[in-house]
Order: sequence, then C-alpha cells, then structure tokens
Amino acid sequence: MELISRILDGSIPESLRASLPPSGSFGGRVTQDDKIARLEEVTLLEECSRKQLKAVAKITEVIEVPAGTVLARRGDPGNEFYLIMDGSAHVELSARRRTRLKPGDYFGEMSLLDGEPRSATVVADTPMRLLVIKRRDFSTLLREAPELTQSILVTLSRRLRQAEQALG
Repeated sequence: MELISRILDGSIPESLRASLPPSGSFGGRVTQDDKIARLEEVTLLEECSRKQLKAVAKITEVIEVPAGTVLARRGDPGNEFYLIMDGSAHVELSARRRTRLKPGDYFGEMSLLDGEPRSATVVADTPMRLLVIKRRDFSTLLREAPELTQSILVTLSRRLRQAEQALG
C-alpha cells in the first residue's frame, strides 16, 4: 500500500517506478538513526552537525531496485542524490572507463546542487537498497536551514582547493 501511495504522490523517481522489486527484499526497516549514520559517511555533509544531518535524514527515502536498473543516465535531468546502503553499481564515464560503487558510496550530488544533466550513467550490478534525496526537497531544506548551506559550502570549498593543489 505504501508503494502505491508513493507512486501516486510522485515520491518515487519516474525512471525507477517500473523496476521496483517487492518491498522488503533486504529485510529490516531503516530507522532515522540508520539514515543519519549513513549520511555521516557522505563527505559532502562532513561539516554538518548532528541536528543538520537529522534534518537531511527526514527528507530521505529508502528505495530498493533490482540488478540491471539504470539509476542515472548521462545527459538526463538529475533530480536525485543516491547513497548506496546495500548492493553495488557501476558508473559508465565513457565507453572504456567504468568505476565500481559499493555501500557508502554516493552519486548525483552535482545534479542535486546545480540542476544540470547527469554527467555519467550508473547501473545497478546487484539488487540495491539506496537512500534517495530529491532535489526539490533538498532545495526546500537549504532555504529553511541556511546553516546547512554554509556547511556544504565549506566542504565544497575544501574539495576545490584540494583538486587545485593536486593539479598544480
């Protein structure tokens, strides 16, 4: 019943609706504390306080997808951020370049922040359980909690400086 209501209210990404497996394939319910613990591992959120992570956890959804599901396609609009809880996927950066993603890895953060199209294709190699944050929910949260925006900007600035140092 929950799945049907989530499909009707639009809270499950359109691209994933048709491929959702029966609920509960991984067993066990994901609690808010579980979500917060996983979000603590996200480097983009490393400067966030526990209170800020709690606010982010409130806007996350847990979805399960079968192996073979295309989670993101290069060039498509990017409206979700994904954090892998269980399972693995691969990122297709080009015809010859692939990167493997495992639990704790995440993708979609660039599109979540700037709204630009996806820069790569991501495909589930195994059944997966993911935490998902929708762009519109994240944007609302950032407007309501400007201190969260500041924390993310500090992290992005640090990452940019590190990238510049690596190049120079």
